[in-house]
Amino acid sequence: MRMTSPASAPAFILVAPQLGENIGAAARVMANFGLTDLRLVAPRDGWPNPAAETMSAGALPGVVTATVFDTVEQAIADCALVFATTARPREMEKPVLGARDAIERIGQTPARAGFLFGAERAGLPNEAVALADAILSYPVAPGFASLNLAQAVALLAHAWADANAAGPPPAFAQSIDAPAPREELIGMMQHFETELDRAGFFFPEEKRAPITQNLRNAFTRAGWTSQEVRTFRGAIKALALGRGKARVVREE
Repeated sequence: MRMTSPASAPAFILVAPQLGENIGAAARVMANFGLTDLRLVAPRDGWPNPAAETMSAGALPGVVTATVFDTVEQAIADCALVFATTARPREMEKPVLGARDAIERIGQTPARAGFLFGAERAGLPNEAVALADAILSYPVAPGFASLNLAQAVALLAHAWADANAAGPPPAFAQSIDAPAPREELIGMMQHFETELDRAGFFFPEEKRAPITQNLRNAFTRAGWTSQEVRTFRGAIKALALGRGKARVVREE
């Protein structure tokens, strides 16, 4: 699933988070995936929290903006679409969506969306879930469904970034070297076959054609770059000269 146009980034809302370390880890992974709107509802240890800043690895303060609210109602006041993350049935008449479906729904509206995450000990209170449009749940194992708060944030942050990505990260978008022109690849194959012939590899003679075909098919599938072709031809030359002779020739 890819969105046709990126939706407005949602707010990630931590309801009554307890550990500063979890807040910091959540902020860090949000920054990893380009999300910056972190909202804290009544954090147990107050705010700011030195433990959160340390764990955020520089995401707090600066990259991610953390805003504190007294109530869930205040934290979601500007959100037209709200999802409550939970792994437990709440006996409420609400749709239950996976991350992909929830993100797709956000992409269908320009309005701001918010994701509610519960506290470490007991998750979201029913009062908070009641304010949500839908429940968001991950495909966790039924016998071990409890996620660490920062892990829950990480899964959703990654899903958001993946849904909005146009391709691989820029650092991986281009090959280091261009694909080898077919002329270079054929020249390498002919060079290799010549040396194999000199070594008596094609025996008996009637096997020359099928063996050559197999070798060329293997070389063609490999997707060689020009640099790889040059390196392999250098290796062919070294082997053809014989053990120990290549060094002497280069030194001369």
